[in-house]
Amino acid sequence: MPDVTTNTTTGARLLVDCLINLGARKCFGVPGESFLDVLDALHDTAGRLDFVLCRQEGGAAFAAAAWGKLTGQPGIAFVTRGPGATNAAIGIHTAMQDSTPMIVFVGQIETGMRDREAFQELDYRAVFGPIAKWATEIDQADRVPELVSRAWVTATTGRPGPVVVALPEDMLAAATHAAAVTGAPRIAAPQPDPAALADARALLATAKRPLAILGGGGWTKPGGAALQAFCGASDIPLIVAFRTHDRVDTTHPTYCGDASFGMPPHVRRLLAEADVVLAMGVRFGETLTDGYTLFDLPEPRQKVIHVHVSDRELGKIIAPVVGLHADPNATSAALHAGGPVRGDWADWRAAGRAAYEAAADAPRQPGTLDMGDVMRHLATRLPPDAILTGGAGNYTIWPGRFFPFGPGHRYLAPQAGAMGYSLPAGIAAKLVHPDRTVVTFAGDGEIQMTLAELGTAVQAGAVPVVLVVNNGTYATIRMHQERRFPGRVSGTDLHNPDFAAVARAWGLPAERITQTADFAPALDRILAAGGGLLDLVVDGSALNPRETVASIRAKARG
Repeated sequence: MPDVTTNTTTGARLLVDCLINLGARKCFGVPGESFLDVLDALHDTAGRLDFVLCRQEGGAAFAAAAWGKLTGQPGIAFVTRGPGATNAAIGIHTAMQDSTPMIVFVGQIETGMRDREAFQELDYRAVFGPIAKWATEIDQADRVPELVSRAWVTATTGRPGPVVVALPEDMLAAATHAAAVTGAPRIAAPQPDPAALADARALLATAKRPLAILGGGGWTKPGGAALQAFCGASDIPLIVAFRTHDRVDTTHPTYCGDASFGMPPHVRRLLAEADVVLAMGVRFGETLTDGYTLFDLPEPRQKVIHVHVSDRELGKIIAPVVGLHADPNATSAALHAGGPVRGDWADWRAAGRAAYEAAADAPRQPGTLDMGDVMRHLATRLPPDAILTGGAGNYTIWPGRFFPFGPGHRYLAPQAGAMGYSLPAGIAAKLVHPDRTVVTFAGDGEIQMTLAELGTAVQAGAVPVVLVVNNGTYATIRMHQERRFPGRVSGTDLHNPDFAAVARAWGLPAERITQTADFAPALDRILAAGGGLLDLVVDGSALNPRETVASIRAKARG
């Protein structure tokens, strides 16, 4: 603690005090000698700022990214220099593509050793500048409050994103008289311009086939509800960008599907045939545009109203007819408050919803364990505030497309398609909401990238329900491989451990499930235990997310 007689402290203790006053309550990391002073300062902050000990820096960064996505506050990670920092790069890249607030603090060599290729030396501005929202280094302990406050604001304002802050060892140990920041500054988001909002409403009124899209980061529950209410009153079909469907109620009659990988044909038609598109918070990336084929660039046939909190996203890919540099949450509230926009498009919305409903029932899967039945059971068994997490792989189509997300559900999954995210995200979700049910979906290939974080879950007392979809292959790559090189399987078969036995080695309840009928009672046992793992052994012909639902069903039945 600071020396009360001289009112001095160290850079490390000042850093920890600043984080506590800014609102940080958990930080994730792997210990390293480069930030021993921070670890020492954290010794005295139990219950105020807890260090969650992870097994690998990639897992720590994923957990911090998931924390940021779920809470809207920066997820905090501490990693050591060099290899520790580069291990964490996967979570930093994920947070950037997901528009998620996060701050990664990296131990750094002493300032006097720079530019000699000292042990584990990296130029963090050069390494992380292209993949983070901001990368900086604190060279003087007196500047800790200034730069940590700036990192917090940068991570949370505009388009949210990750910030990387390097911490030289000698700076952390240095004495300073600087005072900690007293709290997080309140930065008001840009509000919608009334004239531009009126233009947007007028343009919507001219439509024959309007379409609303929700996407991006920074959405609040009231913001998503306001947009859906406006679409409901106006009878406008609403779709969502990749892995943002938990920000709306998918059971609402205006919801018509997600523009994700393996885009459903009816969603593709909605995007291609719409004449006016209300794009709320989206980035017009590769997934939403189906490889940039659904919109002519830069001036699409569709008349686009683009609302984004960052001015850098407006006109970046598509030139909008109306562009609003504004918070999508505030803009949604203003649209709803202004009343509905009327037009002759009821049949257009109804057809979109009918197509979604026809595709929303999970198909039957070959084999003795039917993931379609698993999803149908989860839809009725899980509470209305359950949190689901996922990673990357073909298995993600099950929670991503066949779970009915109501207004109280959340789904944490990486838009960057990063494998290994699901388990650290589930741990973070249990730490944020220990009383809520958290279900982690993981592929057998994916979970092995962060499987050791089961130890983190046990040690932190944050064990989710882990469902391993085990088909013995890297299914997404195998799918592409079989299409391009039929009969020439190479490098995609997996020799897996007994996942249930691995979980039991950490003291977790775990079972191996091979029959559909065994799933429901096993799930009840795991839920009653407060978390654990079910190894779901499914047929190797895993669901192909680029096929249409109709073709999947035909193959499964025929």
